[in-house]
Amino acid sequence: MRAIWNGAIGFGLVNIPIKLYSATDSSTLDLDMLDSKDLSNIKFKRVNAETGKEVAWENIVKGYKIEDKYIVLEDEDFEAASPEKSKILSINQFVKEAEVDTALFETPYFLEPQKNGEAAYKLLLKSLMKTKMAGIGSFVLREREILCLIRPYEDKVLMVNRMRYPEELRSYKDLNIPAGKAPKADELKMAEQLIKSLATAFDPSKYKDTYNADLLKIIKQKAKGKKVKLTEQKQPEGKATDLMAMLKASLEKTKKKAG
Repeated sequence: MRAIWNGAIGFGLVNIPIKLYSATDSSTLDLDMLDSKDLSNIKFKRVNAETGKEVAWENIVKGYKIEDKYIVLEDEDFEAASPEKSKILSINQFVKEAEVDTALFETPYFLEPQKNGEAAYKLLLKSLMKTKMAGIGSFVLREREILCLIRPYEDKVLMVNRMRYPEELRSYKDLNIPAGKAPKADELKMAEQLIKSLATAFDPSKYKDTYNADLLKIIKQKAKGKKVKLTEQKQPEGKATDLMAMLKASLEKTKKKAG
C-alpha cells in the first residue's frame, strides 16, 4: 500500500509520527466509456474555455473568484493556511463511539507508526481499548480540513474514520413525511416479533457485493454471443389494508426458515 499522508497524531503533549493509508478498495468493475459507432475509447481533455485549446497539467493553476477577478493560489498559500494541521492530526477530545451519529461517517483509513513512534502508537491503541473511547480530531488532507474519529480496529491497528461536518448533512424537513396515525397495538406487536425473529449478531462476512458478479456473468455471456434475458421487476406497492397480513406472512416465513 502507498501512504497518502505523512504526519503525526497530537495526543496531549505526545506526538506520534504516523502514515495514513486508505482502508478500502473499490469493488466496481472497470468499465470504459466508448463511442457507440466504432467502440473507440472516449478521452477527456482539459480545454481552455476561451481558445478551445487543450491545456497541459503543468500549466493549470487553482484560483478563487472575487468580484469577477480570479485570485491564483500557489502551493505555499495552501501550506500557509493552518500549517500545523497540514502535518499534525490533533485529537481535541475523547468520546464514546456510540455517541457519534453514524450518518457523519465517511471514508476509513489505517494508521501506521513511523520510526520512533511505535511505543506511543501502541500506548494510544491500548489506552483507547482499555477506556473504550475514541478520539475526535482534525487535519488537512488534499487542501481540505478533515474532521475524523480515531479508534482501535480489531484491537490491532488504529483506524481513522473521516467524518462529515454537521452542516454537510442535508435536512429532511423538505421531504413529504406524513405524520399519520400511530400503528395499531396488534400491528406493532407483530412487527416487534418479526424484528426479534430476524435479530442475530452482526457478521459482515455474510454480506457480499453480488451485483458486480452478476454483471460479470452477463459480460461473459455477451462475449460468447449469447442473448441476455431481462427479468421484469415490478415496482413494489404497499397497501395499508395488507399490513397485518404481510406481517403474519413474514413471521411465518422466518419460522419456517428457522425450522
